Amino acid sequence: MTQDLSAFPITKKWPAHHPDRLQLYSLPTPNGVKVSIMLEETGLPYEVHKVSFDTNDQMSPEFLSLNPNNKIPAILDPNGPGGKPLALFESGAILVYLADKTGQLMPKDPARRYETLQWLMFQMGGIGPFFGQVGFFVKFAGKDFEDKRPRDRYVNESKRLLGVLDRHLAGRQWIMGDEYTIADIATFPWIRNLVGFYGAGDLVEWGKFPQVQRVLEAFVARPAVQRGLDIPPRS
Repeated sequence: MTQDLSAFPITKKWPAHHPDRLQLYSLPTPNGVKVSIMLEETGLPYEVHKVSFDTNDQMSPEFLSLNPNNKIPAILDPNGPGGKPLALFESGAILVYLADKTGQLMPKDPARRYETLQWLMFQMGGIGPFFGQVGFFVKFAGKDFEDKRPRDRYVNESKRLLGVLDRHLAGRQWIMGDEYTIADIATFPWIRNLVGFYGAGDLVEWGKFPQVQRVLEAFVARPAVQRGLDIPPRS
């Protein structure tokens, strides 16, 4: 059923050419590609809109009407609960919503569902924030700071988090064992970014985490992941 999305101000700046599809507002960052990978994995139809930081799109009134926290990604699902449109921000919340909506990539067993959410929160509260700070001190303006103690604080915590994950992955195919879930989709784009785009592999002693390396390689090899990593397409 085609919904009228004109009541949502964000559609004034980013018109919905396919208003019957889920609308994704994003960039190919670690948080952004979580949702594009999830959508590619599930096969849910969607329309993508690029939120350009170069032109401060994320600070526009239209985007803030959908996400007052001015971060990507955000979604507008015309076919939300009860058949009504639903707007959501925060990548972790979006992953849970899409898993519930599609019945995919979340264990059906209640106990395993909560274990999956536990590892999702591990990423949201630890891996994302700390790896992002490492990126600031290695790749961006923070690299010019003469005092390396702030950088080393985030590097040491990142190594600890990688160690936790490496020990957990021993003998497991994915974070939840044989079952590929939203916990993997949330976690591995950040790990890929840490050692790839940020170039922090030497700092975090990447060679000490063979289990994480193994699962990252398997993750990146998935066709849906390869597609999702470039959505929306880079310039």
